[in-house]
Amino acid sequence: MFSNITSAPAKQSVSETITILSGRLSSATLLEDRRAAILGLRSFAKEYPASVASGALRSLIGSLSKDGEDVDTVKVVLETLLMLFSPNQDSPEASEEIALWLADEFTQRQENITLLLDFLETADFYSRLYSLQLLLAILSARTERTEICVFTAPLGISRLVAVLDDRRDAVRNEALTLLTYLTPSSPDIQKLVAFSNVFGRVFDIIAAEGGLSEGDRVVEDCLILLANLLRLNPSNQSLFREEGNVPQLAKLLESTYHSGKGEEEIAHWAQEQGNRNIYALIAVIRLFLVPGAVGTSQNQAAFWQHGVLYHALQLAFSHDAEMSIRAEALATCADIIRDNAKLQETFAQLQVPSVLETAPPTNGLNGKANGVPAVYVIDGLLDLTLSVSATQAFDLRLAACQCIKAYFFNHPDVRLHFLRRAIDGHGSGVDETANVLTTLLRPSNDSAPMDPYRHWFAAVITFHLVFDNAEAKALAMSVTEGDADSGEEVVTSIQTITAHLVSGLARADDDRVSVGYLMLLIGWLFEDLDGVNDFLGEGSNIQALAQEVVRHNSSSLLVQGLCAMILGVVYEFSTKDSPIPRSTLHSVLTSRMGRDKYIDSLSKLRSHPFMRNFEVIPQKSDGSGNQPDVYFDTTFVDFFKDNYSRIVRAIDRDPGIEISVVTNGVQKGVSRELVDSLRSQVDEKERALQAALVDMASLEGKLSQEQADHRRTKETSAADLARIKSVNEAIQRSHEEEIK
Repeated sequence: MFSNITSAPAKQSVSETITILSGRLSSATLLEDRRAAILGLRSFAKEYPASVASGALRSLIGSLSKDGEDVDTVKVVLETLLMLFSPNQDSPEASEEIALWLADEFTQRQENITLLLDFLETADFYSRLYSLQLLLAILSARTERTEICVFTAPLGISRLVAVLDDRRDAVRNEALTLLTYLTPSSPDIQKLVAFSNVFGRVFDIIAAEGGLSEGDRVVEDCLILLANLLRLNPSNQSLFREEGNVPQLAKLLESTYHSGKGEEEIAHWAQEQGNRNIYALIAVIRLFLVPGAVGTSQNQAAFWQHGVLYHALQLAFSHDAEMSIRAEALATCADIIRDNAKLQETFAQLQVPSVLETAPPTNGLNGKANGVPAVYVIDGLLDLTLSVSATQAFDLRLAACQCIKAYFFNHPDVRLHFLRRAIDGHGSGVDETANVLTTLLRPSNDSAPMDPYRHWFAAVITFHLVFDNAEAKALAMSVTEGDADSGEEVVTSIQTITAHLVSGLARADDDRVSVGYLMLLIGWLFEDLDGVNDFLGEGSNIQALAQEVVRHNSSSLLVQGLCAMILGVVYEFSTKDSPIPRSTLHSVLTSRMGRDKYIDSLSKLRSHPFMRNFEVIPQKSDGSGNQPDVYFDTTFVDFFKDNYSRIVRAIDRDPGIEISVVTNGVQKGVSRELVDSLRSQVDEKERALQAALVDMASLEGKLSQEQADHRRTKETSAADLARIKSVNEAIQRSHEEEIK
């Protein structure tokens, strides 16, 4: 009796349903039918992206063109396409290859990308937003090809930049994100974006978002976009200056320490984002200051003119700013003045808040550090470098040291002026806490264990003052300790520093102190014959340093290697006339230290991670609260690697061969014994020549006398002959007369 009951229809599979919907989308003539098919496909897009894409992708893209004027259909299509790019992770069809396949379909036909860009011209919120998101998804999958398509699309870049003016934050922020991902690597796109008035728009967005302190991630994205456009791009940097945007940077930088918040409590996340925004701003500024790059000098001048340097200094010396931000600000100041003679000469006139003084309590209205006395910037930098001993302030101290080095970098006059001021201050006893020479020559024994970097920084600054500058070396060597009028022994600066080094090694002081002294002495004595002779004036120094090299229980390969290096430098530039003659010095080194130990110590120093990997190891604090693993200065590392082979070979050089100072890049060697032999030969020949000249004068006198005698004899003979001839003629006439 059940034979007449109709059986239930067969249940359709997912693939069959998708196939039917895809066919309906491609064949339907009514807009409502196509929209219904798209809605059906959208319901499967998250779980079955491969099936939907294989059956309906081209139809979906075609619907954007065919039904582009219907905002509801466009919205559904764009949503479906976005779902295909980001399916559920637990979907059986989820695969990274789907995104590549989808991106290929869009980028292989220029009109598909142009179609998405066309939707940016509409006022509809979802058409704009989803088009931007879809372009970003395509860009992430096929970056290079998407860049080409956007670049070649009619007004493609201009339309993207124009979306930044959209008052709807979601659309504007999506456009900002897309531009950020579109601009890192393509100079052509960077140039087009820059010439689309993007700089002004970016600064407007930053202002609308509340600036650096109140702005959220959008402000950071704006600064990242600026960084993409300006990094290693001189034409965009020039455009940035010409459009008058440098004052905008100065204004933002000023706001970092003039926030006006007083004692208002700030949420941790807001404070963290504000710091990230400041970091990003400083990073943008430093992109203009790449050493040796085209336009760097013009950028430095513009930053000085519009107050960027001044505001960076005020931020760096602000008591309220984070230590890491202050360090970055000081590094920026160093970049602005480095290798710019005009700015270096005027930099010292600026004033900053003292780091050694604290402000009285504020009234909570403005939060400014009122009452903090101002000091000249060089004094402030020296105080910061030498007198702030907190471990967490290391990065700030290192940046201050970099700023001091930048102040006299490649400027001999400023370098000598700085050195003379240090010498005068040391001699008068004024400002002992902020004088590099006083720190080195009269160190406090209590400060070294607690703050080894005080001596390290002083040594590094002095190293840069005298390095590769004969006049500065001579000036520094003129500094002495001890009053001869009071009967005290007068000790030169080189011997004083060496004595502190030797005593520090004996006390097992922190290696950073010893490394600082050794770097200074090596750079000072290299190619300085007078300095080497001064060093050798105290013979016990050689014994102490050689003993350190061969000490078996030494905990520092760095110190051992540097001790070996300074001994090699001293021997390399010693002479026969040195206080310890070159031959004697060689025998002492080979007997007390040995050739193998010398070479082994230098080799271990070169292969030590702190030396070998110096360029890739961050030279900064690790935030653990312990002393950082910063031992070397960048210039010294370059010097060591450049001269390593020469110093290693020094011990093999014959003591009879003296090395003159390298001139014009030509190294000349000469045998002192040969010089002495030639000199004695010259003296002997000179004596022989003088004797020959005396003999010749005597012979000339004898010759003149003989010639005079010969003339007189000749004259007498002629007279006698004439008389005889006259007598003969008279006799002949008389004879003739008799015959007649």
